[in-house]
Amino acid sequence: MNSKSLLFCLAFISAHDAASADFPTRPVRIVVPSTPGGALDILSRLLAQHLPQRWGQPLVIDNRAGAGGIIGSEIVAKADPDGHTLLVVALGYAANPFLYEKLPYRTPQDFSAVTVLASAPNVLVAHPSVAATSVPELIALAKAKPGALVYASSGVGTSGQLAMELFKRMAGVEMVHVPYKGAGAATAAIVAGQVQVLSTALGAALPQIRAGRLRALAVTGIKRTAVAPEISTAAESGLPGYVVDGWFAALAPAKTPARVVERLQSDIAAVYKLPDVAERLTTLGFDAGGTTPRETADFIANEMTKWGKLIRETGIKGE
Repeated sequence: MNSKSLLFCLAFISAHDAASADFPTRPVRIVVPSTPGGALDILSRLLAQHLPQRWGQPLVIDNRAGAGGIIGSEIVAKADPDGHTLLVVALGYAANPFLYEKLPYRTPQDFSAVTVLASAPNVLVAHPSVAATSVPELIALAKAKPGALVYASSGVGTSGQLAMELFKRMAGVEMVHVPYKGAGAATAAIVAGQVQVLSTALGAALPQIRAGRLRALAVTGIKRTAVAPEISTAAESGLPGYVVDGWFAALAPAKTPARVVERLQSDIAAVYKLPDVAERLTTLGFDAGGTTPRETADFIANEMTKWGKLIRETGIKGE
């Protein structure tokens, strides 16, 4: 390398380091591709309560619901890659490339993985009118009356639908799917008795379960949860190998400087380790994440492989 090339590289590195050291230089926006009140929104607002103290800059929550998360994802994919615009995503992000023939961005090439924010198992619930108090009884009921049971989800390609489609496949049963616009609407529908079955985030369903308006059949994680240890896992309940963990991750636009991404990951992980935040996460049924950018990218790649296979085999299509 000649002296001019060396000077250029040193200048680039110095500018790069300075940019990351100064980050953020203005308000940071988190695009939440869902309606207020859901898991992504809750996790983002926890960050908004604490990150401004570290950064000296506001953190703005921008809810951009619609099209299975595609609207919000496109905004971030096309944003300046400087760390000031972030995206929070759930399992549907990994499923969308297989649900839709064409997206207005490339997954994962147009994004920089930052960290897994948190994970939480779904809980399989039934309306109290359903003559099933366990997973085996639900399977028996569904086999006795193929297509008679209706399950709700918060939308096509969401973790709730994919969890139920995997359940149907592994249990060898048929149920009818009715998608709603968001987890709140899906939960309201089953509480009202309009549908019979739902797989949804445990934290969101717990108040209804404890009030007796929903019946918990099983959690879908690999182990029981600290917040509701009385609810057995699906594997314990008669469906070995059935595991669906909901997860939530933060992404930045592709080509965001690595040092900015590392700063984001470090600060986000530190917030979720704060005692009051950690307690809040546990109460809501979440396990805090904090994975490195590389670990996050690898995890999402594995999720894309897993759910892409299911979507191809079942023929699910986005709307």
